[in-house]
Amino acid sequence: MAKTKKQYAVIGMGRFGSSVAHELSELGFDVLAIDADEQKIQEVSNWVTHAVAANSTDEEAMRSLGLRNFDVVIVAIGEDIQASILTTLILKELGVPELIVKAQNALHGKVLDKIGANKVVFPERDMGLRVAHHLISPNILEYIELSNDYGIVEMKAPSFTIGKNLMQLDIRARYKCNVLAIKRGPDDVNVAPYAEDVIMNGDLLVIVGKTEDLSELELSYAEG
Repeated sequence: MAKTKKQYAVIGMGRFGSSVAHELSELGFDVLAIDADEQKIQEVSNWVTHAVAANSTDEEAMRSLGLRNFDVVIVAIGEDIQASILTTLILKELGVPELIVKAQNALHGKVLDKIGANKVVFPERDMGLRVAHHLISPNILEYIELSNDYGIVEMKAPSFTIGKNLMQLDIRARYKCNVLAIKRGPDDVNVAPYAEDVIMNGDLLVIVGKTEDLSELELSYAEG
């Protein structure tokens, strides 16, 4: 019988791993939680599909869990970089189809990428970016780094933009950034808005651009 929904395994029940496992469970997916710490497994066992205490650097233990049959495995191991790398190697050899691994720093991320992680994530760094951009301007709700040179910000429309259209704001010419969307609610998103579209109170602007150009925009809008 064909699987009706994706199955996920999350290794490492620290703050990041348990948060990912909890959110996936809330969304209705089957989640296997794995950690060497029995207490952590007990804490998450009530809200994941399965919870197992196991050492992720033990190849036979990982093989016995049938991880190659899961659609995605997330390695969310905390401070132990060696365990993170060894776990990733074992899972690749077991044939896990999609492997997402948390990295502590850029060098760790490069190693994970070299040994076959399909995606490397930097939760602490990404959170630091979001906090820093929010400190620059309280209007900044979200910051996503697309690459070393480009990013996307989601920001509350500042009061001085209300009632003006995109042509009047001239964000592209002034800041070399593009407005990708205007959000007025969860079900009201104006994708690729026109120059004549007017900004209204409560609107959220989704803007893409080079990192330095976005920073200039943020500072200018914060001062406005």
